[in-house]
Amino acid sequence: MIQWATGGIGRAAIQGIVDHPELELVGCWVHSDGKAGLDAGEIAGAGTLGVAATQDADALLEADADCVLYSPVMANPKQLAAILRSGKNVVTPLGWFYPFSTHGVEEIEDACREGGVSLHGTGIHPGGITERFPIMLSAMSRAVTHVRAEEWSDIRTYGAPQIVGDVMLFGKTPEEAAASPMIQMLGAGFNQSLEMVAAALGVTLDDERRTQHEVSVATKPIESPIGPIQAGRVAAQRFTWEGTVNGEPFVTARTNWFMGDEHLEPAWSFGPEGERFEIEISGDPGVKTTFHGLHPESIAAGLKRNPGIVATALHCVSAIPATVAAEAGIRTYLDLPAYGGKAAPHLLSGRAS
Repeated sequence: MIQWATGGIGRAAIQGIVDHPELELVGCWVHSDGKAGLDAGEIAGAGTLGVAATQDADALLEADADCVLYSPVMANPKQLAAILRSGKNVVTPLGWFYPFSTHGVEEIEDACREGGVSLHGTGIHPGGITERFPIMLSAMSRAVTHVRAEEWSDIRTYGAPQIVGDVMLFGKTPEEAAASPMIQMLGAGFNQSLEMVAAALGVTLDDERRTQHEVSVATKPIESPIGPIQAGRVAAQRFTWEGTVNGEPFVTARTNWFMGDEHLEPAWSFGPEGERFEIEISGDPGVKTTFHGLHPESIAAGLKRNPGIVATALHCVSAIPATVAAEAGIRTYLDLPAYGGKAAPHLLSGRAS
């Protein structure tokens, strides 16, 4: 295994790789000069592993490894294609969940065939809550008419100020936030989720996707990772992506991102269930499932180790054996066998405690 990048997801992935009985870390790419040469395990808080982090991508492409967990801040399709052509399978949380109608997919598929390897996109939302689990839950209903996957999260626990302020555009005016690239950036993944759910349930979505971006502003200063958000500035955002059939909503993905749920106008709220993910299947019978535990207990805890980021990483780690075993090409949840996590190392037979 090679871990490509050691941000929050990469560090959690290394911890997961170390604990997984079928995996061994043999390489680690880092972006930062300050991390180059450090032990990958020390970077991840996983102890000394004897694997030095490097910025030499070419050397890693030549290395003997079955798979790369690819998690830089932004995906580079040409870099990804080079990894695949080098004969390494790839698991990534950065897209390619169900990319068959997207630009550039042919180059990635060609790279998979050339390298004789597979690519699997997975994660949490999108990448799990939005498609893997709704498809599974839909098996308990007939005559499904609508599928909804929705997130409520406190962005004060997201320790990436530059992204929060300069990409998400929190703290900006509503007019500035209206130009947010997030609807397109996130839509690249969420729209693939919509298409996967529709394909799995046997329907064809209308050509046009409905998207909506709503904002709520602070009514008084709100403390945040980017400093106080002043009154009148954006302190909560809601993004919606919707696929329709004959003009009627069939599958909906939505994020609700708040800087807390006080002092907002409109007065949005997490509601009595707090931060969570929800999946709802409208059918006979209807099914609704709520996921707790994927959000931190406090802002301080989230800035130290955010369970949602850890879950994203571990969903990738858990997919590695199935991805390596798959036939060459882009492989989605619809192609891979069911897979889960592993027991704690001290409980696994044949492993030292």
